[in-house]
Amino acid sequence: MTTANPAARASAPASVGNVGVGFDVLGLAFDAVRDEVCATREDQPGVRLGTVSGLVDSLPAEPERNCALAAAAAVLDAAGADFGLRIDVHKGVPLSAGMGGSAASAVAAAGAANALLDKPFSDIELLPLAMEGEKVSADPPPWDNVMAALLGGLVLAARLDPPLIRRLPLPEGIACVVFHPQRKIETQAARELLSPQIAKDIAVEHSRNMASFVAGCASGDLDLVASGLRDIFIEPQRASLLPELAPVQAAALDAGALGCSFSGSGPSVFAWTRVADLDATRAAMAAAFASAGCPATAYDAPLNSPGLRIEPQQG
Repeated sequence: MTTANPAARASAPASVGNVGVGFDVLGLAFDAVRDEVCATREDQPGVRLGTVSGLVDSLPAEPERNCALAAAAAVLDAAGADFGLRIDVHKGVPLSAGMGGSAASAVAAAGAANALLDKPFSDIELLPLAMEGEKVSADPPPWDNVMAALLGGLVLAARLDPPLIRRLPLPEGIACVVFHPQRKIETQAARELLSPQIAKDIAVEHSRNMASFVAGCASGDLDLVASGLRDIFIEPQRASLLPELAPVQAAALDAGALGCSFSGSGPSVFAWTRVADLDATRAAMAAAFASAGCPATAYDAPLNSPGLRIEPQQG
């Protein structure tokens, strides 16, 4: 049931959940920063936390409170493994930032554990196991960040049971920029703000936007992308979480961005922009945050970012 390798190292990128218009349906890998997990075989069954480094120096030691441990444990349980794991985590993705920090840890841990099996699971088989890690952050766990961090690129959850997950084409010459203000928003708390009902006119317009955005990505029609990259469904319900959102959006669009919205549940804000307009868009968003007295860190990455990577062992 095990390989000869005593340890495996994997990493997974940040991600932009929802991609504005695609609440719980679309996710975008965002390879500006990554979480890295090293899984080391141990004779004692179960999983335990080893070292923690990077943006944080401590994480919960209990699997039910730690995304990486929960995901690794799910892989071992599904495989019927007769060994345990020590899980070392290097956090490169901010937590509670709307950048898929929990998903990155879960996917990296699932990938590292999977690499130690004689018969590793396929990516699609690994998805529900990584979701067990994401469940620590929100229950039921949203798919958007996890599938993007695992598969890379722009990913569509067409069906959940049984899963039908597809990577979508991406238009060329476009970059994604994300600003992370120095605040935290818990995913579960942000989801609890949402109304269980939606007005018919909003539902119709939201469907129009979603169709325009996906069709624009598939065809490379940036007019369609820009027309659809507007969130009239979820964003208005969460706007109070970041009062600076409106001026930042206006600044991004004035600088040429195709669209701008919350990244996941926020507080981070993302924009899609032509590569030629990237510097101007980044500068405009930075100025808007600064004018509002809200410090924010900027990241950018190509749209077609890779997902889970099995990394070479160090030393």
